[in-house]
Amino acid sequence: MTEEQTREGRVIDLSVEVPGTVEEVWAAISTGPGIGSWFVPHELEERAGGAATMDFGDWGTDTATVTAFEPPHRIELTSHGDRALAYEWTVEARDGGTCVVRLVNSGFGPGEDWDADYDAMTQGWRTFLANLRAHLAHFPGRTAQPCVPNGWTPGPHDTAWQTFCRVIGADPGLRAGDAFATGGDGADPAVPVERGRVEQVLIEPGTLTAYVVLLAEPVPGTAIVIAEGAGDRVLVGFQRYSYPSATTGPAVTAWQPFFRERFPLDAQP
Repeated sequence: MTEEQTREGRVIDLSVEVPGTVEEVWAAISTGPGIGSWFVPHELEERAGGAATMDFGDWGTDTATVTAFEPPHRIELTSHGDRALAYEWTVEARDGGTCVVRLVNSGFGPGEDWDADYDAMTQGWRTFLANLRAHLAHFPGRTAQPCVPNGWTPGPHDTAWQTFCRVIGADPGLRAGDAFATGGDGADPAVPVERGRVEQVLIEPGTLTAYVVLLAEPVPGTAIVIAEGAGDRVLVGFQRYSYPSATTGPAVTAWQPFFRERFPLDAQP
């Protein structure tokens, strides 16, 4: 993944190379079910001028207009309100059965008032694009059921990551390729038990630690296990994307009540 961040212009410019044909990749970034399989639930009218709704769970919803729709290579969404942002996605085929997905997220204002949004969204997009790659690598053509809870825990960042991993019974020091599990020794008894392996580790010292995980049990899927931010409180999350079948049962949704109880969004530092 390559990254360009230009604070003066307030543009987030990120690219990721993913497996799949242009048509497969286009479906993952330009349809509601496709976007919900690696980001957050979306409703999207697939046409220029169409409406879009992004569901951020306990954070609420955001609405946007499809301001460009050029299948299978370019789509742009522009959100509404006083802090409207534009999200332009493009797909370019590469040799060897891969494509490059590029995101240009613009509209950020100058000054400290926008700093937190700019920094948090840059880190967030890095992890979601890594999850897009995992989705296309392991579940091409399938649609996930997302459950994307998060909440606050006391900082600073490294302490928050260690605390979060201890509560869910996960190893805080894993590398790509390592086995991943929750519910280990010392875990909260209410934590959902998961098994899989780490696809990618993302670290920005002091502000971001995240695992992108390929899950095998109890339901196949991917997950973003994350702590982001610094200061007195840090946002943590276990964002699960499940691919249920007739033999695996319903998607895992137990993380939502777990977070509301253990890491509430209204928690004070």
